[in-house]
Amino acid sequence: MRSLIRRRPQDARPDPAPSRWSYRMQRLMLTPGFRLFLRAGVPLALSFAVGSIYMADEGRRDALNLAIADIRTQIETRPEFMVNVMAIDGASASVDEDIREILPMDFPVSSFDLDLVAIHDTVRELPAVRDASVRVRTGGVLHIDVTERVPVVLWRNAEGLELVDETGMSVRPALSRADHPGLPVIAGAGATAQVDEALRIIRAAGPLAPRLRGLVRMGERRWDVVLDRGQRILLPEAQPVQALEQVIALDHVQEMLERDLAAVDMRLAGRPTLRMNATAVEQWWHVQKTSLGE
Repeated sequence: MRSLIRRRPQDARPDPAPSRWSYRMQRLMLTPGFRLFLRAGVPLALSFAVGSIYMADEGRRDALNLAIADIRTQIETRPEFMVNVMAIDGASASVDEDIREILPMDFPVSSFDLDLVAIHDTVRELPAVRDASVRVRTGGVLHIDVTERVPVVLWRNAEGLELVDETGMSVRPALSRADHPGLPVIAGAGATAQVDEALRIIRAAGPLAPRLRGLVRMGERRWDVVLDRGQRILLPEAQPVQALEQVIALDHVQEMLERDLAAVDMRLAGRPTLRMNATAVEQWWHVQKTSLGE
């Protein structure tokens, strides 16, 4: 028989289970990302908010910028960071003077104010400079190490003579041919684009070196070897060195270039052609007429 007696509320036991919100909060606190947000995100957000409020005032911003600039100036102008002199190595007197002219610096200057990349690019723009390195050495020295272009030929053009290196780059103008007796002369349009080929031809012309006056680029395609007495050797576009060696061999056997010739045409490899001077042609015809008359 069921009891009709109801329990009083004070006799009921409290429920030990947490509430729904308490359970969710406990589960959230167990999440690593949420704990990281509480440890780092909240302080960072508060700091950002405080800093934003502080920096909202223009006067405070200006004072902070002045303080930072003052500290930076004090660091940059310390004696160990000052550059007092510029040293240039590997440069001739003229190139040294050109570098100092294009780099007008008022020493002492802070090393923080030096743009080494810009200085390097400025020095490299000089025609006579092939390469350069720029660095600040201990003791407050701005050191510039220069590698100059070495001229190997003289290029005669409409403006005069220019010294040219092996890559075809112009080094500097030349005042006269006599100032550079050891350098060969090249001429003609497009000659500087084929300096390496010109040097090979000049080296191959060893026995003819005392008579060699230079090379002329013809039509930007081939070379003419110019000798004394106005003689020329017309080289082909392909394999010019081999053609010149053939001419030297013929001259060694038959003394061909000692005769009264104007040119030796080697443009057709299978058919070398000799071009005589006008006086030689007249003498040849005179001999022919005399022999026919006899």
